[in-house]
Amino acid sequence: MPLPASSRLPRGRVSRPGPPAKQPPARQPPVSDTDKLPPLGEDFGRILDEALGLLDLELTPGMRAGIEAHARLLLAWNASVNLTAVRSAAGIALEHVADSLSAVPFLLAHFGPRRAHGRPLEILDLGSGAGYPGLPAAIAVPATSAVLLDSIGKKTAFLTAAAVAVRKAMEAAGEEAPRLTARTGRAEDLARAGDRDHWVVVTARAIAPMPRLLELALPLVRPGGVLLAWKREPGSGALSAELAEAQEFLEPLGAAPAFEVLAVGLPDLDDHRLVVVRKHRATPERYPRRLPGKRPLLT
Repeated sequence: MPLPASSRLPRGRVSRPGPPAKQPPARQPPVSDTDKLPPLGEDFGRILDEALGLLDLELTPGMRAGIEAHARLLLAWNASVNLTAVRSAAGIALEHVADSLSAVPFLLAHFGPRRAHGRPLEILDLGSGAGYPGLPAAIAVPATSAVLLDSIGKKTAFLTAAAVAVRKAMEAAGEEAPRLTARTGRAEDLARAGDRDHWVVVTARAIAPMPRLLELALPLVRPGGVLLAWKREPGSGALSAELAEAQEFLEPLGAAPAFEVLAVGLPDLDDHRLVVVRKHRATPERYPRRLPGKRPLLT
């Protein structure tokens, strides 16, 4: 039976497949060998030296090599994996490295004797992202170990590579690096997975408003330990209002009844503050609660 005219192919023409669709070029995996990466440049070193002088800190050659290896790796990865909006070595030196190291004088003053007597100093960095502030702080104290926690797998892939790069750089200088581990997860889950009341120091930068941060972070802090939160006070009174809102949540979560607010001591970061929360007793088991959204959790 002949095909209907509407379904016949025109005479003399053959149906051929069109040209294959162009495939986007394969993305090359980011470099993980810092020996293959360009140096950071003079501005990075100058800004870091100025910050160290103002903070009255001194880094060993290995510590400095580890911090620089981390920064070089970040610049390389950031071209293909969006880890930070800061795109220059000078910007990373100031806004990430110096900002992170601003907590080290406090950590040395309060936990230096712990390290001097061989007791472990363990740091948990919540929402670590590109590794700041937890990684430089852990290197410079130095901490015994640090866990860099983020909920996004591509960021923990970078943090894993950064931990390896830091260890290699410090070992090449003849120094031992802290035990650095990247973990994918959320603070809410850690509190139910063996990390409750465990960490001597929990650090957090740009994670959540203080009421929410307290309930997420304090269950993870060991009694006698601290939560260190990086915040900004641009002169509008916003930080004071945020802390006032969170004040009532301190004692129910096992913390001291008042915040300590410290200026970072760096003129170029004069609106930055460190908010210290000291934990005195275990946080009740019902916290943190599994609630959707970002509204205050203590209700």
